[in-house]
Amino acid sequence: MKKIVFLALFAVIFTSCISTKDITYLQPSAAAKSDSIKVSQENSKPYRIQTSDILSINIKALDQKLVEMFSTSTGGSVQVQQSPQTLYFNGYSVDDHGNIRLPILGEVNVLGFTSDEVRQRIEKQLLEEYFRKEANIFVTVKLAGLRYTINGEIGIPGTNVLYQDKATIMDAIANSGDISVTGNRKEVQIIRKFPHGFETYNINLTDANAVNSPYFYIQPNDYIIVKPLKQKTWGTGVTGVQSVATIMTAISLITTLLVLSKTL
Repeated sequence: MKKIVFLALFAVIFTSCISTKDITYLQPSAAAKSDSIKVSQENSKPYRIQTSDILSINIKALDQKLVEMFSTSTGGSVQVQQSPQTLYFNGYSVDDHGNIRLPILGEVNVLGFTSDEVRQRIEKQLLEEYFRKEANIFVTVKLAGLRYTINGEIGIPGTNVLYQDKATIMDAIANSGDISVTGNRKEVQIIRKFPHGFETYNINLTDANAVNSPYFYIQPNDYIIVKPLKQKTWGTGVTGVQSVATIMTAISLITTLLVLSKTL
């Protein structure tokens, strides 16, 4: 009897405990040397603007009064960092036809263009229709932050904005409080919006080769889902100590019931 209980205990602890291999990010392959330095080429293509994106556009000139009419802020001033709410109301939202509506210039189609291509297009139109080269027009076009939503086994689920031109899924996870111990880092799901619809991908964040994935860099409006490990549903604990405590409690309860049943 004792042998059976011991084997059962060992089996449950062995299967219920979460290995460090399941929670360690970007692990090198077994063939890689521990002291070797691996250089990975950045695998990130320029983002092309889609509908529902919000752009932050600023126009400057030698005489700032000349371009005040093109600015959404008083006096053409720029805030160092604006809240998502301010960007929503003051930024330029891309409509369902891929257009933004600029003061004076009217509707400008930006769908499928990079932010740099949009900048060049606006500068060209301003110089052709309103200003001379001597005005020294200076245009900046940026995405109004990288907005993403993350749910599941994550510290702080919800929608967040990263004020960066580029950000990785690791940045997004760190910004959201990290994946919990019971989160499945081997199958992190990314739902990404494209002009033709939504596509779903999985990325293994425990593998160092994840940095070579085209989905390692997030895009605006990405939806990230962190699934739970099977150990969470078993309810035996995520560490050996927790598992032993749970099992011992269960055995103690069963023993007590058996003793009580014999005395009745």
